[in-house]
Amino acid sequence: MAAISRQRAVSRSTHVHLPPFESLVDAHAHELHRFLVGLVGPNDAEDCLQETYMSALRAYPKLRHAENLRAWLYTIAQRKATDALRRHHRRPTSELDGHEPVAPAVSLPEDDALWARVRQLPSKQRTAIVHRFVLDLAYEQIGERMGTSEEAARQNVSTGLRRLRREVTA
Repeated sequence: MAAISRQRAVSRSTHVHLPPFESLVDAHAHELHRFLVGLVGPNDAEDCLQETYMSALRAYPKLRHAENLRAWLYTIAQRKATDALRRHHRRPTSELDGHEPVAPAVSLPEDDALWARVRQLPSKQRTAIVHRFVLDLAYEQIGERMGTSEEAARQNVSTGLRRLRREVTA
């Protein structure tokens, strides 16, 4: 029993002052939702946001550092968006046992079609473009949120835009 108590004491730091989880959610819900809409689209953004908060809530009491909770939430959100995109790509797109998969028969407006292409970019390019053009962040801030340098953030945006231009003009 004493070993379990020591493990709990080690896994939780008593020196970390965390704000109430509800305050953290209230402070970042709107911009996290916009970020996720840019990454996965409006249909999956709400689910990803809920999954982000559920994961964050489970991990919150065990955090050892509270310096950059916002970046921590963005990291979780980005991972949830990546998972959602992977699930989406695994969905059947051809006939399966004599049944066609249900697909939306809605034609996308031009802007939505562009964002659908953004969502098909590699993860780092997609995330950098959403940070730049949805959240209007500077490259330095993008690098901080992505855990890269300012130059790497600039390169991810540039490479993603080049790829989009090729696809749109082709």
